[in-house]
Amino acid sequence: MSLTDTYTLYNGAKIPQVGLGTWQLTGNEGYHSVLAALDAGYRHIDTAADYGNEKQVGQAIKDSGIPRENLFITTKLGNNDHGYEATKEAFGKSLEDLGLDYVDLYLTHWPNPIMFRNNWQKNNAETWRAMEEFYDHGMAKAIGVSNFMPKHLDALLKTAKVKPMVNQIFVNPSDMQPATVEYNDDHDILTEAYSPLGTGGVFKIPELEPIARKYGKTPAQVVLRWSLQHGFLPLPKSVHEKHLKENADIFDFNLSSPDIKTINGFHGKFGLATDPDTVPW
Repeated sequence: MSLTDTYTLYNGAKIPQVGLGTWQLTGNEGYHSVLAALDAGYRHIDTAADYGNEKQVGQAIKDSGIPRENLFITTKLGNNDHGYEATKEAFGKSLEDLGLDYVDLYLTHWPNPIMFRNNWQKNNAETWRAMEEFYDHGMAKAIGVSNFMPKHLDALLKTAKVKPMVNQIFVNPSDMQPATVEYNDDHDILTEAYSPLGTGGVFKIPELEPIARKYGKTPAQVVLRWSLQHGFLPLPKSVHEKHLKENADIFDFNLSSPDIKTINGFHGKFGLATDPDTVPW
């Protein structure tokens, strides 16, 4: 197994099982991190309009020299751009900033941004209608959501003609979001794990150290392997070439069932997912 191994989405699209997350990777740092990741063998890059780095990601893709068909690029709709017309305009800008004719996956980033919170169901339906058009015309090879809980998905599915293929959520040993993951599984929606290391929280769990030593791996590698063995798609990020390579070196071992059970027991060790109804964005 390797970074080029894939999951298959329900529409038949192939998505590499590990991607590079680019949240907070901006400017020259973002550009060089993406370029280093591509050089290290990553072929799945995850960005977003609200990350403010689509231009840097696009430039790194161009400068890598890797054929477009060998890459899987995800971006996300900005939180201020919900609604049919606004979504179309925002998607066009993302393509322009990335320097691409299409993306492999387009997600709506948040189910109920504060400026749409009083009418989020209608705005999500209109947003999704535009995204279905991108999908129908091949401008987005797959479409999905991010940070959606079951109630948000239920509302969306009332009007959707195309079911989401991916739900990207905060999921790691501290918060497995079992209800959302079960919902995703029941509806054949792939669970992507952003912040799979809990933005560094896993390094605060001393119980991971003996497990890592047992396999000759780092705690980060163990947790990323745990994510894969749960069927999640982890999106780790790093600005350090050494860590980029370490995060990719997770395909030569399998965690035992007892060790997975132990890691499952770390719930609440370093934080839980944000409730979409309470955030100020």
